[in-house]
Amino acid sequence: MNIVLGVAGGIAAYKACTLLRLLQEVGHDVTVVPTEAALEFVAEATWEALSGHPVASGVFTDVPDVRHVRLGREADLVAVVPATADLLSRAATGRADDLLTSTLLTAACPVVFAPAMHTEMWRHPATRANVATLRERGAHVVEPDSGRLTGTDTGPGRLPEPESLLALLSGFLTSPARDLVGRRVLVTAGGTREPIDPVRFIGNHSSGRQGIALAAAAAARGARVTLVAAHVDTALPAGVEVKRAGTTGELFEATVAAAREADAAVLAAAPADFRPREAAARKLKRESDFELPLTSTDDIAAAVGQAKGDDQVLVVFAAETGGGPERAQAKRKAKGADLVVLNDVSGGAVFGSEENSVTVLDEHGRVDALDRAGKAAVADAIWDAVAARLPHRGRA
Repeated sequence: MNIVLGVAGGIAAYKACTLLRLLQEVGHDVTVVPTEAALEFVAEATWEALSGHPVASGVFTDVPDVRHVRLGREADLVAVVPATADLLSRAATGRADDLLTSTLLTAACPVVFAPAMHTEMWRHPATRANVATLRERGAHVVEPDSGRLTGTDTGPGRLPEPESLLALLSGFLTSPARDLVGRRVLVTAGGTREPIDPVRFIGNHSSGRQGIALAAAAAARGARVTLVAAHVDTALPAGVEVKRAGTTGELFEATVAAAREADAAVLAAAPADFRPREAAARKLKRESDFELPLTSTDDIAAAVGQAKGDDQVLVVFAAETGGGPERAQAKRKAKGADLVVLNDVSGGAVFGSEENSVTVLDEHGRVDALDRAGKAAVADAIWDAVAARLPHRGRA
């Protein structure tokens, strides 16, 4: 894919260097378009060396090539990382006074802004108005992280880490549809851990990668995403609201609360079905065999399904090592879900993998099936099935 990486003049420009390398490592061709101010932070030679392409900030470089028009027309994605308050202002008012803003005006592809600035600037009414304008025109403006800023300041305005931005941008490249704009969606991801003692736990092999792919794809399609993340082994996507959960009980509380406000909930997490009846206060010594009484954990999917309104869509996962569609359909009915994703986990091959094999089922039978497909492609297939139901049932 051809990506234009715009870089505005902020200290977070150094993170764009890492993002550039990450995008290249997964096979994308990246052209960097910095503003003049950005070159005060990272020099032109650095961008050229990393990207392998000539770099310019003004519209009068290589005039016969008409770069200020060509770059936007040929791009599959334009991402501005970081986007400063000044850049957001110029983009919102349609300025075309340098190569980057000109490219933004000619882009016929998804456009993503990842803001980075001090908290006061991010919260200023002018910036909020500019962000709202850009979003109304179809651009995706990422909510910045909270954390350490320049100097000793902390608060919202920090640029998300490059790995998180990569997950988000990958969703835009595989999910060009914007059919979830205005929707609130909930995704759960990862495996829970039930403590046996202060150092041991009952858990499972879930990596959380499918749930994270689902969250990134939903954000790319325009949704406001809440991701309830248990234990995961990969970076969380930028631009989504994240709530953390460690145990099944914590996952239950966070999921049930978030589901009340969601147009669609996709429960991709792998909660432990059992927990020790009582966790030991001290580390158990390996002196002799001992019994570990177990009790069932809360049924999250059943609770969400019981509370689900007619205008909401619920998707559950059925991780099976046998039994096929019959067992999956039985789970869908028992949980009150609209769709069930049958996930064949025989041999543990899908855990931690970049690929998955699934069958999506509704009350009439198979909706879609993918064999050894990338988890981003699986996420899009699931959202396709959800989006097909939302126009008749969701809230605008």
